[in-house]
Amino acid sequence: MSIPEAAPSPRVVDRTPSSATGESSPTGGGGGAEPPRTPFLLDFYPLEDAKYTRISRFFEELRAGHLTTTRCPTDGRVLWPPRLVCPECHRGDLEWTELPSRGRLYAFSAVLAGAPLGMEKDVPFVVGLVELEGIPLRIFSRIAGVRWEEARIGLEVELEPYTLEDGRVFFRFRQASGGSERTPPGEAAGKVRCP
Repeated sequence: MSIPEAAPSPRVVDRTPSSATGESSPTGGGGGAEPPRTPFLLDFYPLEDAKYTRISRFFEELRAGHLTTTRCPTDGRVLWPPRLVCPECHRGDLEWTELPSRGRLYAFSAVLAGAPLGMEKDVPFVVGLVELEGIPLRIFSRIAGVRWEEARIGLEVELEPYTLEDGRVFFRFRQASGGSERTPPGEAAGKVRCP
């Protein structure tokens, strides 16, 4: 009786153009100085330039420290994530509006294992729903500045834009300086600004 040979392990290959030559080159092995890139299909950070997305303004504003989204001028619905068309009235000329940069942790979980590709070294970390001040909107985000054992519902957090290694920008929320637990107020003071 013979034992069948084991199938070769699959190898992740990235075919993105290299910065020096503009040609595709596989990564994932070898002794080059550049670390392997995340394969495009597993990269959950979006392309931000106007030639790739019609919500590039979101990333421009984020780079300036502002969390923005779109709002329907007909029914006043604040849409998250930013959209091009209102899901209710199908209107396509949505307005950009700035969201509050502070909120409270509404719900959370700890990532203790099985982190997404490229985040394995960050384990353990906290992710959660942030309820923004002054508007009925909750945003899922990574929560920085607090250990998972110390995270609590109601913890005050604030927006933290950050730049990725390749120059793109994204956001997370960080425990607010002096942040603590508190009972959500009935009426928050924050307002949505419409430019």
